[in-house]
Amino acid sequence: MELVDKYLEYVSAVRRYSDRTRDIYGKCLGEFCAFAQAKDDAELLESLIPNIIRGYEVSLLERNLKSRTVNLHISVLSGFCRFLVTEGMLKSNPVKLVKRPKTEKRLPEFFREEDMRNYFARTDAYVSETAGQSSQEYEQRLRRAVVSTLYNTGIRRSELVNLRRQDIDFSRRVMRVTGKGDKMREIPLLPSYCQEILLYLQAVDTMAGGVYNLSSPLFVTAKGRPVYPELVDRIVKQELGRAGGFSGRKSPHVLRHTVATELLDDGADLNSIKEFLGHASLAATQVYTHNSIEKLKHVYESAHPRAKNGGKNGD
Repeated sequence: MELVDKYLEYVSAVRRYSDRTRDIYGKCLGEFCAFAQAKDDAELLESLIPNIIRGYEVSLLERNLKSRTVNLHISVLSGFCRFLVTEGMLKSNPVKLVKRPKTEKRLPEFFREEDMRNYFARTDAYVSETAGQSSQEYEQRLRRAVVSTLYNTGIRRSELVNLRRQDIDFSRRVMRVTGKGDKMREIPLLPSYCQEILLYLQAVDTMAGGVYNLSSPLFVTAKGRPVYPELVDRIVKQELGRAGGFSGRKSPHVLRHTVATELLDDGADLNSIKEFLGHASLAATQVYTHNSIEKLKHVYESAHPRAKNGGKNGD
């Protein structure tokens, strides 16, 4: 439909949302149109009323979708309605009159610092000057570089995939990252990480073939092809799975949570972490304080004199 296509073009060109996000929005709006049996723009506008939207929400819940997923569908619909209001197609946003299902607030998962140290100790051989001389050794170096980048910088999977060689300034030891909404930020880099990436790039020029310049992708496979999101997911899952000691979900985003949690635990202030992660608001960063509070509770319960005596006054 023309209105849906116009909105998807808006979120892509103006809001600068990723192709993946645009696809998700399109799927959500397509499901609503199918539920409302809207075959054209006129029927779609007529279906954007609280009763139909409420019925759509119920239909999603009856499919046993999680509350978080249902909220995503309703949020997409709300954004579409806000767009139609600005375009003069609707007088107000009908989604505001629809009560949404409650969702449990999940604490960010993160890995133990000790497990991350063990992983890097086990894979240090991958970054020696003699490594990367064969296809298998190159793949090992690539996998280590991907995990190292995610952990050292806290960048998102999409940001890693889009990195170019020119995005690392080795003289200043900073990485330029283009995040959500095309916002650029600079991330400081450790000397050891810079050395690792320099050795990795030498292996790329030796093994991957092809002609590379500053605008070339930073991370490429042994065949010289840019890494893609599913490959990054697979690398993280396999690397941390082989290392042992890692429990729970193994994903790029958990590595992002891990570095954020460690920065907070080591005394970094929330505003600095917000800038480091590229969050649009401080509210998104504050979720990491919950993890620190949980750690503090554990320390309190195991070390405080009254806690050790079951809450009774100690001697």
